[in-house]
Amino acid sequence: MAERDVQQTQIFKGFMWQVMFSFLFSCLSHSVSGQLHYSIFEEMQKGSIIGNIANDLGINVKEIAARKFRIDSQLSETYFIVNSENGNLNVADRIDREALCEATEECFLTFDAVIENPLNIFHVRVDIKDINDNTPRFIQEKTELEISEHTSPGATFPLQNAEDLDVGVNSMLTYKLSANKHFVLGEKKSNNGRIFPELILETSLDRETQSNHELILSASDGGNPVLTGTILIKITVTDFNDNLPVFTQEIYKVNINENIPIHSTVLHVKASDKDEGINAQITYSFSTTATNVLRIFAINSNTGEITTKGNVDFEEVKYYDISVQAQDGSGLVSRAKVLIQVMDENDNAPRISVSSITNPISEDSPIGTVVALIKAHDLDSGKNGEIDCEIIDAIQFKLLASSGNFYKIITTSTLDREKTPHYNITIQATDQGSPPLSSLKTIRLDVLDINDNPPNFEKSSYVIYVTENNQPGASIYSIQAMDKDTEDNGKVVYSIINNNTEEFSSVSYISINPVTGVIYALQSFDYEQDREFHIQIMAKDNGSPSLNSRTMVRICIVDQNDNSPTILYPSPDVGGSSAFEMVHFSSEHGTLVTKVVAVDTDSGHNGWLSYHFLQDSETSHFIIDQYTGEIRTSRVFQERDILRHKVVVIVKDNGTPSLSATVTLTLIVADNFQHVLPEISNQPMKSDSQSNMQIYLVIAIALISFLFMLTVIFAVISKYRESKTSTSFSSMATYPQIDHSFIPQFNFGTLPLPYSYDVCVSLDPSEHNFALLKPHNNVPVENLIDADDSGVGTESVEGTAPAGDIVQVLIRSDTTVGCRRNVQHLHPTNMSCRINTATPCNNIFTYLIFVAGVLSHQISPKTSM
Repeated sequence: MAERDVQQTQIFKGFMWQVMFSFLFSCLSHSVSGQLHYSIFEEMQKGSIIGNIANDLGINVKEIAARKFRIDSQLSETYFIVNSENGNLNVADRIDREALCEATEECFLTFDAVIENPLNIFHVRVDIKDINDNTPRFIQEKTELEISEHTSPGATFPLQNAEDLDVGVNSMLTYKLSANKHFVLGEKKSNNGRIFPELILETSLDRETQSNHELILSASDGGNPVLTGTILIKITVTDFNDNLPVFTQEIYKVNINENIPIHSTVLHVKASDKDEGINAQITYSFSTTATNVLRIFAINSNTGEITTKGNVDFEEVKYYDISVQAQDGSGLVSRAKVLIQVMDENDNAPRISVSSITNPISEDSPIGTVVALIKAHDLDSGKNGEIDCEIIDAIQFKLLASSGNFYKIITTSTLDREKTPHYNITIQATDQGSPPLSSLKTIRLDVLDINDNPPNFEKSSYVIYVTENNQPGASIYSIQAMDKDTEDNGKVVYSIINNNTEEFSSVSYISINPVTGVIYALQSFDYEQDREFHIQIMAKDNGSPSLNSRTMVRICIVDQNDNSPTILYPSPDVGGSSAFEMVHFSSEHGTLVTKVVAVDTDSGHNGWLSYHFLQDSETSHFIIDQYTGEIRTSRVFQERDILRHKVVVIVKDNGTPSLSATVTLTLIVADNFQHVLPEISNQPMKSDSQSNMQIYLVIAIALISFLFMLTVIFAVISKYRESKTSTSFSSMATYPQIDHSFIPQFNFGTLPLPYSYDVCVSLDPSEHNFALLKPHNNVPVENLIDADDSGVGTESVEGTAPAGDIVQVLIRSDTTVGCRRNVQHLHPTNMSCRINTATPCNNIFTYLIFVAGVLSHQISPKTSM
């Protein structure tokens, strides 16, 4: 690129000296032609100096601005600009010779240099010289050939020729074929020197050996540096086909007028093939790759008819050299030339161009407002180039002649967009030729914007209330947006913008009718799962570009009373059993016994809970708070009062209809745990199921007690045999496995306490039953002691031990054997420490030591018993 810039600079300087020399020579010889001539190369950088036009015209640089020196040319003023400070003629925009002149050898731009005071017009011509800036290009990336294996060496196959948009030596192409065993490259030249590559079969093909060949054809131009383009040739070897299509003529010549209508027939080419069947089916096509040929002409692949598909203009191309080919069904082709001569006619009508336009124009614009500035020009000269302009059928506008061939379009009355949203102003320009030619130019003038009003919702946001458990697919709301525009610009389409989060996707819950705006629920909503969510709705019109607006819709799920209260504490009855609470006999009026805790997943009135006793006759000793669920004593207990009370608590919500849940509690009035256990073990059963449960429980406890007693007796006898003096149970390995399945839910007005150990307690001698609690681990041997040991036993208790902790359990039999075990919490009292002594049961005595009150290390660090 740098080398090309240097080359352009050097050549440009040479041309500048030629221009200056020519101008000075014309001045010295007093031959005033009124025309300047410059030569430049295409693709010069913007701002490059072409020449000092002021000096070339003999104008003082200081007078350029004062004399209003300017360029008058619609086309040339795009590419050239005059520097008013120094008089230089500069390049204003990129100049592409191929875009301006295509394949024409001579390419130039002309303009008039106008200067006033006095008024002078100078004609300036700038020749555009070609540089090698275009790579040879094939019209297709690949070409496919089918060649019979019977084809004799020396057969030729026309190939696509490359096209180089440059001219002169830069467009002179040379072709090269990639190395292979069967083909060489040949060339043919046309009358105008164009080279057409041919593929020549050098050695015979054998389809059974190789059925496909791929070759690379490269085309290089004559520029410096050399540019190269390539095309892939795919060759398919077919079976025998020994006759090529033959045209009736090698060269076809025809003359056509430049104003020939589109789709007119130019001529027919005809080829014949002596083969039969598919080998005789001929297909016609263009083999040339010239862009202007493919743009103007078309060929019928079946009949060989060549027709026009574009406008033929003598001023653009005077003749066409077209290569056509006939290909049979087996891929063999032959080629012929078609030379088309274009005949010139007087076909240049005046042309109208819009220099500037105010579009859209406001409907409140005053009369006389300039709408547009147009220019009329004709490529013809003399009378044929003199033009008259007028506006047809547009009473709101008129033409006002300006300088030269410029006209102003101004308003003559007020505009009203509601009556006429836009105007089509048709301008007719007629020359004075014979016969006169005219042309029309229609300018569309819009009043205000085409689509400047977005849809507007009635509200900025919406709140929709939907009752849960709704019917899926039912409509829940209708939303509307208005658009002030008309027709398609006012048609509104509704859609939901999906938030597409992991937890929530609006399109899976809600849909909207895109035309009516009716919102539908796709699912049945559950208030307990989704209480509310937000969706964003977009209203979009059909304008171009489309406008839209959005609104936020908040969908609130209205709760229904579809969930019953759930009792958390005490746990609901399991297998017919009830929760137990111990009430101290000495409790005062209003003492808190326990609290029923319940929840309702509904909300509002549906979630308001109230607590009641189901049977008031058995609950005269207790009252329940309707709002908190707290059960308290209603009076002080008397000796004659029943010590066992069974109450049923019902929890109801405030919904319609109201839903409820119940729980049964057994309240036992006692002073200590020893009095409670018989009540638990021998609770009266009012129903058949309760009686059966009591029978099963008594049998199980009796069986377990019997097994336990046998185990203890066998252990004592065994030890006695080993050592008559030894009374300890130190050699006893394990305790019998005692079932504790009868233990009910036992608490003190709070949530049930966990059991970590089991307790072996002797009950009232009249009952002859045991409460057996299974230990989680084996009792250590070192914890077995002699109950008759005269020594003082020491047991440490943590100062934070709560009331109800059993410190020791002593068991004494007639063999004077005792045991000590640590166990879990039971019942608190108001004393610090207490020991219970039971009566003998089968010669076994039990002693239960438990914490009766809160211990304090500061008050009494040690207690002796």
